[in-house]
Amino acid sequence: MAESTSITDQKLTFIFPDGSRKSYGSGVTGLEIAKSISGRLAREALSITLDNQVLDLHRPLTTGGHIKINTWDDEDGKFAFWHSSAHVLAEAVEALYPGVKLGIGPPIEQGFYYDIDFGDRHVSSEDLPKIEAKMQELAKQKNSFERFEIPKDEAIRHYKEKNDPYKLDLLKGLDDGTISFYKQGEFTDLCRGPHIPDTGPIKAIKLLSTAGAYWRGDNESKQLTRIYGISFPKKSMLDAFLNQLEEAKKRDHKKLGPQLGIYMIDRMVGSGLPLWLPKGTTLRRTLEAFLREEQIRRGYEEVITPHIGNLELYRTSGHYPYYKDSQFAPMQVDDEGYLLKPMNCPHHHRIYDHEMRSYRDLPVRLAEFGTVYRYEQSGELNGLSRVRGFTQDDAHIYCTNDQLKGEIIHCIELTQFVFSTFDMPVDIRLSFRDENDEKYGGERKLWDRAQREIREAADEIGLDYKVADGEASFYGPKIDFIIHDALGRKWQLGTVQVDYVMPERFNLTYVGADNQKHRPVIIHRAPFGSMERFTSILIEHFAGNFPVWLSPQQAIIIPVSDQFNDLAESYRRQLADAGIRVASDLRGEQIGAKIRNAETRKIPYMLIVGEKEQKNQSVSVRKHKKGDIGSFNFSEFLSIIKKEVDDKVLPDDS
Repeated sequence: MAESTSITDQKLTFIFPDGSRKSYGSGVTGLEIAKSISGRLAREALSITLDNQVLDLHRPLTTGGHIKINTWDDEDGKFAFWHSSAHVLAEAVEALYPGVKLGIGPPIEQGFYYDIDFGDRHVSSEDLPKIEAKMQELAKQKNSFERFEIPKDEAIRHYKEKNDPYKLDLLKGLDDGTISFYKQGEFTDLCRGPHIPDTGPIKAIKLLSTAGAYWRGDNESKQLTRIYGISFPKKSMLDAFLNQLEEAKKRDHKKLGPQLGIYMIDRMVGSGLPLWLPKGTTLRRTLEAFLREEQIRRGYEEVITPHIGNLELYRTSGHYPYYKDSQFAPMQVDDEGYLLKPMNCPHHHRIYDHEMRSYRDLPVRLAEFGTVYRYEQSGELNGLSRVRGFTQDDAHIYCTNDQLKGEIIHCIELTQFVFSTFDMPVDIRLSFRDENDEKYGGERKLWDRAQREIREAADEIGLDYKVADGEASFYGPKIDFIIHDALGRKWQLGTVQVDYVMPERFNLTYVGADNQKHRPVIIHRAPFGSMERFTSILIEHFAGNFPVWLSPQQAIIIPVSDQFNDLAESYRRQLADAGIRVASDLRGEQIGAKIRNAETRKIPYMLIVGEKEQKNQSVSVRKHKKGDIGSFNFSEFLSIIKKEVDDKVLPDDS
């Protein structure tokens, strides 16, 4: 190594993703490590990840560990890239609107945003091109992102002089000692990082929208202007993203859902409380039947629990007051407090505990399509994907410690089976606890055991996973399943959570082989997550062109004239008797209009019947988006569509 990498004689050992190890002098930077591997990697590097912590490339390292050099192809690379872009946005805004006050500007799943107090100025989407042009100008300056630290009291004095309430509020939550800042060009911001080396790689920028955002999410606080944006290292990437954005607009479930008769939101019923229309109810019941059949095959028993519960139930579980801010206010009934059910699990724990259990009874697998209620701010509601009342495909498995790993594996396999049925690739995240003990319930040794069991189960079946410290639930670590839809977007859906806390809180037991009482372990499991959110994703994944087995209406029979209505009705009855969801269009419209109507409604099969079909006992078949696919003997078509439904065949263009 060059001299610059050896601040001391101490050697640091780094373990790379391929398992190889290299040693460097203390104080080596990520960029120097990248250069030692290849010049190309050094040119493309954006940040490093050291033992799950994302750091600047120029940060001197004083400890070794597992290291990854992040490029644009890595999520942690994009994280630093978009974080840096948010700072360029803030710099541009300060230059164009002197005197603004800055809130926070984090990277998000796709892009970044910054919350800004513009004072008396009104800034809207019409102002975004001007801000965007200034960002491009600043990015071309290739200013370095320079990190420096100052004592906390000095940082407080600085922001008091600037009369900046937002940064002062942020400083309150930071530990005493030194506070980190980043500077690029003439712009400086309170920030923990990480950032890319300089603004040069930010080649293509698009500011997407503005929105109102209460400071800290508190609707009692001032509403700031949130500017959303995205950036890329190449213009071609931005062009591809904008094309995808246009396609996403066409697939938007808030447009397609009501248009296809899936759901509606009614102001008299209430915001965030969707009404499932007949076709949507058919779709949802089909999804439920699919999972219910698989669960029964895998040894689950179904239960039903009420929509409210006594407040003491949720105090025992810790959901109240732990999640108090996301729940509706308690109600008083006969001098007792009741709460709209925020979670199904406490109810299931009481069902488990209603009788004495033996080790021979375990595992007990209780499943429910249970509706729960959460308070969401009106600005956060979003069609079916963010609602106030939703149904979870919940299950809770009560098992012995010896059974735990096997049950985790069974849950993983079920979840993978569900998503593979819809041709949705899955990323796996093991969400573990961090060092902040106040965030979690239960004993640390039980957490360590649960996290070890999860990791061993994942390794045993060869899962490709990423560990995310600090993402665990308050009662236990979990496996999160992040699916990719047809546009490549990622959605966090199913979970498998291990829980040693609730058995203690509810004093759950079973009698072991030694005739003594023992604590079971609980697994919380929900492949779909919520029926509402999963349906919103399905609508957009398939663009409303559902596979035949899932489509609310699978076929429609269209007679060429009134004289063939009886034949159409005869075929309809036979298909319906065979379990096919079918209707006949007997309206006095031209056949072309009927076909266009069926196409608009995205019905998979259109069966045209006329004189030839009556004579041959056949149907002329049109397939949605494909057009005429030929003439079939009626019994032959019935066999084809039945097989397509039974095999859950996906559309050719899914």
